[in-house]
Amino acid sequence: MPSGETSIRTVEVGGQRLRIAIRAGDNERWPLLLLNGIGANLELLQPFVDALGGGIETIRVDLPGTGESPAPTIPYRPSGLAKLLARLLDRLAYPEVDVLGISLGGIIAQQLARQYPKRCRRLVLVSTGTGAIMVPGWPSVLALMLSPRRYRDPAHMAEIAPQLYGGRLRENPELAATHGNAIRSGGSLGYYWQLLGVTGFTSIHWLHRLRQPTLILSGTDDPIVPLINARIMARLIPNARLHVFDDGHMGLLTSAGTLAPVVRRFLTAEEVPEVRATIETASST
Repeated sequence: MPSGETSIRTVEVGGQRLRIAIRAGDNERWPLLLLNGIGANLELLQPFVDALGGGIETIRVDLPGTGESPAPTIPYRPSGLAKLLARLLDRLAYPEVDVLGISLGGIIAQQLARQYPKRCRRLVLVSTGTGAIMVPGWPSVLALMLSPRRYRDPAHMAEIAPQLYGGRLRENPELAATHGNAIRSGGSLGYYWQLLGVTGFTSIHWLHRLRQPTLILSGTDDPIVPLINARIMARLIPNARLHVFDDGHMGLLTSAGTLAPVVRRFLTAEEVPEVRATIETASST
């Protein structure tokens, strides 16, 4: 497949059907596996993929119960999803990849990096935390996440997006509408299975064991995962750098033009020198 072209298909891995989208690269760089947030289909990552530019092959996945990947019989724990993704990489003949996870996808990315360290070269964690043991968002905001209604009703998504996601979505209703129109609901069962699957999970006691160079991206106005969580993670992961941006929980998408170059530089650098919690602050406006 020529570089820059995208192929979307469904594959079966261990009895689980997964819808995937692969944008071909130039075979000179490591592929990038992209893991989305709770209930989110792979199309929602399109603004970031477009802004990332050519050369880097990307693999997007509708996780079980999202988009067009059917819900499993029972919920997957993060360890089970990591195993499923490792088997998917086997199926696609990717021995080693870079991994980017946003929100819930960031939790799964942490688990994948820990469980299969030789499969994950570099790690990018976006708008995410350590799971059950973390500084929570506002209760009124977290309550909005208990229902998958926003994934079935674009008008409802546009209504609650400013409060739920913060950042540029507070001031720009058109962004919320665009986000809502890209949603493909996987159904209520898949959403609740994802919530149940991460209940009680925490990575806080083993993040110090991760050895992958790690880029942590966090917004200054994230109502779901407050910035303090990114600062904690940057202190716990031995070779981590924190990039703070002026946007909200969905900043990777709503500020893709600003953040994609940051991610690209991190992934394409010949060497990532070992650091201890380097912190960069940049405006995404």
